[in-house]
Amino acid sequence: MPDEPKTLEPAAARRSPAPEQSPPAPATGRPARWTLGLVSVGLVLAALNLRPAITSLGALLEEVSATLHMSGTVAGVLTSVPPLCFAVFGITAPRLARRFGPAAVVCAGMAAILAGLLLRPFATGTAGFLAASALALMGIAVSNILMPVIVKRYFPDRVGSMTGLYSMALALGTSLAAALTVPLTDALGGDWRPGLGVWAVLAALAVLSWLPLVKDRNGPALTEQGVPAQAKAPGATAPAPSGTPPRPVYRSRTAWALACFFGLQATGAYITMGWMPQIFRDAGVPASTAGVLLAVTMVMGVPLAFVIPRLATRMRHQGPIVVALGTCGLAGYTGLLLAPAGGAWVWAVLLGVSNCAFPLALTMIGMRSRTGAGVVRLSAFAQSVGYLVSIPGPLLVGVLYQHSGGWGVPIALMAGLMIPQMIVGTLAGRDRTIEDES
Repeated sequence: MPDEPKTLEPAAARRSPAPEQSPPAPATGRPARWTLGLVSVGLVLAALNLRPAITSLGALLEEVSATLHMSGTVAGVLTSVPPLCFAVFGITAPRLARRFGPAAVVCAGMAAILAGLLLRPFATGTAGFLAASALALMGIAVSNILMPVIVKRYFPDRVGSMTGLYSMALALGTSLAAALTVPLTDALGGDWRPGLGVWAVLAALAVLSWLPLVKDRNGPALTEQGVPAQAKAPGATAPAPSGTPPRPVYRSRTAWALACFFGLQATGAYITMGWMPQIFRDAGVPASTAGVLLAVTMVMGVPLAFVIPRLATRMRHQGPIVVALGTCGLAGYTGLLLAPAGGAWVWAVLLGVSNCAFPLALTMIGMRSRTGAGVVRLSAFAQSVGYLVSIPGPLLVGVLYQHSGGWGVPIALMAGLMIPQMIVGTLAGRDRTIEDES
């Protein structure tokens, strides 16, 4: 309760009877420099672990399916598990952060990733493999939601640059797992089990980096929405008094457009991560090359994670960026349908550019609310609903692949989904906030 008036009174009017008991300065809430250094390292290591559990499996999906006797439909279910876990567990992240602190929850998330990656190679059946994968994905889900909260908590004056840093690390981890999993598997004897399990080493490093921060209390206190009391979005206004609760996010048309845009781009991303290596392998591309092609697709997010958010924040309407990325996706899927092996490298690059709708969606989440608390409410809504929207896509691709006997119909579906993605993305990119609509 004493924190609330501090956010409203001028710094000069505040009085602290026992400043030695409150480490952060009231006016700034800045943590110690060594804490910021640890958080920076932790952010990078955490982001590196947010996708390898998924893309490493995509590179070896054929071998895993054969060993565990999975049908195409079951493999499609496996590729749908990530968005399901993100939707179910991600929505609990703000509440957990409010109770235990975001650093402690991220550390627990990294530990869950470590446990899942260690258990998965020992699975003897589909159910055990799915359970171990779900454990790792649960850790990814809560960490995924809390990365923006961590940035706002510790780096309120460097949100753009720190978001770009962890977005780059996320893309780098995604591409490294896609490119190196098959070579590592070959070097470890050709069995997929150690090839998937080796990524637990990266997760162990992330756990170690977050352990010193678990009991950190130097950051600003969290509000009920799980964000720092002093953290605001650019151009934010003072929060509403406690007697006037914010209107529900689901009443905003922009929030729904943003949720649908997030869901459709996630659908394309998880279809790509789960199935693109198999598409190339079925076209005659060697397994190791197919993994590198997926890595090329993923690595496009490294430079564009810096460019797209900065460009988007300079534009009043982000619709043109949405259309440009969607056009690249249409071109990539068309090429994948007509000449999958002949122009493989070109299609991989085009689809990589299209998948950069993810950092654009994150940027628009930050731009569609006036306050930090509103940003997190919108983020939880857009990501949870979006991941629910994305669940059927990878599963449907697996079913169509099994029953049609080829990739023509599934790829046509992927291309067709780009049209509604461009439509709802253009609506979400309009210059307005959820507060204006509710």
